[in-house]
Amino acid sequence: MRELLFDAVENGASVGFLFDLDEAHASRYFDQVQAAMQEGEQQVWLALENGQVVGSVQLNLCRKPNGLNRAEVQKLLVHSKARRRGIARELMQCLELEAKELKRGLLYLDTEAGSEAESFYRTLGYTHAGNLPDYACSPDGTYRATAIYYKTLSKAQP
Repeated sequence: MRELLFDAVENGASVGFLFDLDEAHASRYFDQVQAAMQEGEQQVWLALENGQVVGSVQLNLCRKPNGLNRAEVQKLLVHSKARRRGIARELMQCLELEAKELKRGLLYLDTEAGSEAESFYRTLGYTHAGNLPDYACSPDGTYRATAIYYKTLSKAQP
């Protein structure tokens, strides 16, 4: 997964890291992901080709009593050498199926405004809720707007 993360950052993906990402920082991040998974707060899906991770996506489960119907889609990554093969779509389909099983009927995410990812999420049925200016620093150090999207998988049940 480290190679996938480094590839994403090197190719300018706004996924929470800057170009100066190093092994130590990546290791700390993956330790945090593993801890969140063990606590039941996060789920991760991987796409493998020839034993190599070429894609991943994360689902962060809201643990607040008033938010058990929602979850955040995070860090949908596909290696630059594996793009345009349907990997991202398959990862999202797996994530959405599991979200339904977990009764997480509302999914939301953010992505860099104006990026190719916006049209991808729209083709999956996500609705654009709006943009936030200067929301996140891109790997090159430039602050950019983010676009917020959501998808209703099922109506919330009390």
